[in-house]
Amino acid sequence: MRAIVTGGAGFIGSHVADALLARGAEVHVVDNLASGKRANVPDGAKLHERDIREPLDDLFAELHPDACLHLAAQADVRVSVADPDYDAAVNVVGTIRVLEGARTNGARVVFASTGGAIYGECERPAREDDPREPLSPYGVSKLAGEEYLAAYNRLHGTRHVSLRYANVYGPRQDPHGEAGVVAIFFNRLAAGERPRIFGDGRQTRDYVYVGDVVAATLTALDRDGGVFNVGTGVETSVVELFHACTRASGIEVEPEYAPPRLGELQRSVLDPGLAGAELGWRPDVGLAGGLLETWRSIAGS
Repeated sequence: MRAIVTGGAGFIGSHVADALLARGAEVHVVDNLASGKRANVPDGAKLHERDIREPLDDLFAELHPDACLHLAAQADVRVSVADPDYDAAVNVVGTIRVLEGARTNGARVVFASTGGAIYGECERPAREDDPREPLSPYGVSKLAGEEYLAAYNRLHGTRHVSLRYANVYGPRQDPHGEAGVVAIFFNRLAAGERPRIFGDGRQTRDYVYVGDVVAATLTALDRDGGVFNVGTGVETSVVELFHACTRASGIEVEPEYAPPRLGELQRSVLDPGLAGAELGWRPDVGLAGGLLETWRSIAGS
């Protein structure tokens, strides 16, 4: 198998590249290194410094990949609000560039979408057929990407798959920029600082370990189209997460509290049942174990 991983110098993408190499695949990473790191690109993968906002047809024609794992994205909600043009250029136009490159060469695409930013507030674990009510340009742009994949499947008979990730955490997550709260908490603990909780900390999220996300992403290569949630179905409040992080690190401190952030979701959790039934995928790593592995990668132990 020959595969292109867009965003393969980033957090999730580099883990996907690792897993593909472990399977014996030939791996080509496409990344402009705007947020990704050259050091994240695994040995054995070839890095192509390209921007997905520009046409990629020549690269697909040169490589003739069997698959493209499309993880390159503008993933910061705050950036999407401040600069929706840029957000759309990366997440919408960039996805079209990938789809066009794949179309001309017959490659299958697995698209990394988002759960929380698409569904909005959840009254229960969100299912794939629930209303999609994004609250940010980021959520809108990811939903547009999904719709482009579905349209290409109808128009061209392709079999691309969209995966709606929950809150992914794990080793290599950058504690700056678009980082999730786990990386931010651990970074502050490692620096001897007190983690900051916005609001009362009762807002909940579905935290899924990066290794489980990688497994779902590779499993989707064998699926003929569709949209699937990739989460645990388990809600964890920010306060609960903070205490779980202190247990994993062995560092006992009290958090700082700050005013709530405008527009922040209070409840976001995904129902992974469809992925279990149709992909045969279920998360294997519990929060405690995943946090321990993440802390060890940061602490160097």
